[in-house]
Amino acid sequence: MRPTYTILFVLFLIPFSAISSKRACDYAGSNLGYIKSQTQQAIKAEDINFSRYYAYKALNAIEKSKTQFEACGCDYALKSINEGLDNLKKATRIGSLKGAKILLKRALESTYGSLEALEKHDELHVSLYASDLLAMNTKTAIEDKLTRKMPEEKDLHNMIDKALVNFKNSLDDVVKNVNCREAYDFASKIYAHCSQELLRKDLTPGKKYYNYRTKEITENALRRLQNCAK
Repeated sequence: MRPTYTILFVLFLIPFSAISSKRACDYAGSNLGYIKSQTQQAIKAEDINFSRYYAYKALNAIEKSKTQFEACGCDYALKSINEGLDNLKKATRIGSLKGAKILLKRALESTYGSLEALEKHDELHVSLYASDLLAMNTKTAIEDKLTRKMPEEKDLHNMIDKALVNFKNSLDDVVKNVNCREAYDFASKIYAHCSQELLRKDLTPGKKYYNYRTKEITENALRRLQNCAK
């Protein structure tokens, strides 16, 4: 397979990973909304024990969100929220309410910094997706992220279908402009890959639909190239 087709095959594999990364960023943003509110409650508290109570709720939320921050791929957001976690831990250990509030305000600043980083990271997603095979979503406001729920099956299917539009167009270009036999071999590899993936029992519904639709698109291309197999 020539380098050009190798690159195209690799890009074919990327969109679902991009969806997963995007979703992780959305979930991380939603969790930051909760972390922010609990930290603010800790700052408002007039009793050291109540302040610690809310601080613990915020730091526990960060601990449970680490996997999502890492999957999102925004290093600055991860670094910033880790700084917030460190200040929250210190705030729960200090004996002075005044001292705790200083640390809590630092933690809150880190949370805002993480939110800002995720917003900019989302803009990067959009600019990349709009210009190549990763085109899937448009930018949404940070407030929408904080209240976004798990996509329904129909919404997820629509997202995957949009992600595969450029793949279909690129595959059409291969069918039209590449040597017939080479195009057939290329499409056959993609078809075989999807068929193999669909046999896996651990596939999520989203991955199953992604491979099913990709296989379907590739099967249509193979029909157009059927004479090349002889």
